[in-house]
Amino acid sequence: MKMQAAMQGQELLTDTLREQLAVWKIHDVIVLRRGELLMEWHDSGADRLAAVYSCTKSILSALIGIAIEEKYIGGIEEPISNYFPGLNTDERKSRILIKHLLTMTSGLEWPDFDKPYWKMKRTDDWIVFILSQPMAQDPGEAFAYNSGGSHLLSSILTKATGSSTYAYAEEKLFRPLRFRKPRWNSHDGVYEGGAGLHLTSNDMAKFGQLYLQGGRWEGDQLIPRSWVEVSTSVHHKGLAHYEPPIFGEYGYHWWISLQSQNGVADCCFAKGYGGQYIFIVPSLDLVAAIRKEPEGKSGAIYAKELLYKHIVPFCS
Repeated sequence: MKMQAAMQGQELLTDTLREQLAVWKIHDVIVLRRGELLMEWHDSGADRLAAVYSCTKSILSALIGIAIEEKYIGGIEEPISNYFPGLNTDERKSRILIKHLLTMTSGLEWPDFDKPYWKMKRTDDWIVFILSQPMAQDPGEAFAYNSGGSHLLSSILTKATGSSTYAYAEEKLFRPLRFRKPRWNSHDGVYEGGAGLHLTSNDMAKFGQLYLQGGRWEGDQLIPRSWVEVSTSVHHKGLAHYEPPIFGEYGYHWWISLQSQNGVADCCFAKGYGGQYIFIVPSLDLVAAIRKEPEGKSGAIYAKELLYKHIVPFCS
């Protein structure tokens, strides 16, 4: 089976496609089909650790689901004021729930597609900065992409479990999946929730395969199947109409794109700045991890073109 998959991968990776990967500035491609390696390609000749940017959010989502299953966190309806008591002085902020952070609908003012994130990173206390932002809408009303909210989730996870986000991830995901020495940036004792994780492309693909398998890995249920299903289901239209179509609708820190929208196949994906993706296409039993040179938001479309115009047609 593995030899057959490898031979098929060679058919996919034609000279023409190799040239296109260079034009698109793609760095790494891992394709898994039916749990087997179909294609592995690296522009440098070998896999390496690199920033996955906002793909970090999808791994954090998995950790939140695990912590809820283990009763560290009360559930998605739990108010975040349980972890940040000062919010009780603001009636609307006191109504922000865990699910609002997961779906980017906290109502906190966070304009211009995450622009305050960069201001946050220049402050001494990120948590205070995030929570001091005014409310633009009531919680649950509107989608606003907010890496600050993701950082609050990492802080909540740390408070709830009594261990760092990295330590919890190491125990629950990284070690069971045999990740290769992941690195995660932290600030003031909290690992960055919205970005900051560095993984190999093979480990990105493993994480995608874990979700494709309903959270099960080598006989162990690492993530509750119910969490995998609910977190990769649509909870908000998100950025489904963004052009170019590099995003989609939104779940719990996962993006979702339906065949009715993309014209190719239903899929969900973790997405990092500039074209770092973990794609899951359940109908084809397919996972693809793609990394490219980050050249701004719009350049990410080339990673999607690789999936939709080359990988999916080859596997269909």
